[in-house]
Amino acid sequence: MLIGIVGAPNKGKSTIFSAMTSQDVEIADYAFTTIKPNLGVTHASHPCAEAELGVKCTPRNSACSGGIRMIPANVIDVAGLVPGAHLGKGRGNQFLNDLVSADVLVQVVDLSGRTDENGAPCEGCDPALEVKMIRDEMAEWLAEIVMRHKNTLLRRPDGDAAIVELLSGFKTDVEQIRKAAEKSAVILSNTNWDREMARRFALVLLSLNKPIIVAANKADQAAEGAYEALRKRLGDSVVIKCSAAIELALVKAAKAGIIDYSPGAKGFSIIKETSTEQKRALEYMNGYLKANGGTGVQEVVNTAVFGALDNIVVYPVEDETHYSDHSGNVLPDAILMKRGSTAQDLAFKVHSDIGKGMKYAVDARRKIRVQKEYELHDGDVIRIISTAK
Repeated sequence: MLIGIVGAPNKGKSTIFSAMTSQDVEIADYAFTTIKPNLGVTHASHPCAEAELGVKCTPRNSACSGGIRMIPANVIDVAGLVPGAHLGKGRGNQFLNDLVSADVLVQVVDLSGRTDENGAPCEGCDPALEVKMIRDEMAEWLAEIVMRHKNTLLRRPDGDAAIVELLSGFKTDVEQIRKAAEKSAVILSNTNWDREMARRFALVLLSLNKPIIVAANKADQAAEGAYEALRKRLGDSVVIKCSAAIELALVKAAKAGIIDYSPGAKGFSIIKETSTEQKRALEYMNGYLKANGGTGVQEVVNTAVFGALDNIVVYPVEDETHYSDHSGNVLPDAILMKRGSTAQDLAFKVHSDIGKGMKYAVDARRKIRVQKEYELHDGDVIRIISTAK
């Protein structure tokens, strides 16, 4: 799974990437600070099953603190996108190509309205226009790919399969292609489309294949009512208010041992003596967290993983009695699975040989045997019985 961070220049994309991943990258208030994409690992937070089961987990693939499991997810931060990118402006198509493998997009916008669609300073700019610009640029780019290969597609009798092949790196499938064609009123068996038809198809396919979460960043600098106004402008879009700068400052302070803070927390405590200036800054940030229920950055990650991508958390074990692996680690791995996945899907996720040789599974909570087709539920603890070791 890959979360893509997108947006116009100078909106705080690199800041939110650093806050999500605790990874240092170049951050500056000018356009195109990011040239090559930054790759890192963030963590989605989810209540651990340990409390319900009355055990203490010993995690391997994820951390657990205070009953909250932090589950890894990959994230990519790409160069800022400007109007006309599909024509080669700014970083152009390189930006768009970097996003092909993303499963969900987090678009960072400037809620304060102090930067325009090109990242230049301004006053009272409308962040809703940034959202439209990004979607339009991505649709134009995708439409251009389809139009460029129109003659090849026309020679194929299986239009849906042909487009899936064309967009093989795009993580799409026949079902999405057919649904996009139906919703955009185009015919897959005859791809003699004009540019507007291709663009219409691209917009729908993007909505299905690359869901977007809008991170309304710089909320600490925004005017009162700006967030509510943006949500109203964007209608059904998922919009989350956040301050990446405050989150990054708190992550660094926690790493330095100055405060006791966990991502997503609604407050923190100072555990190390600080200067008067530092204390004043920390108190301001603590007040912001309490007033807003956190910085919003962890909410962005969780919404991408569990909301847009509809994942659940499942724990594979080897001993259903002690909920452990062969080394005695309790609830060792928290695995993200698409809602609707089966026990056999989990087996393949653990190892392809285990999936191929799977006989049945055991629901460790209920201590009952379940079949390969058993649909997994959030928080399931599953033992896979397979001919493979």
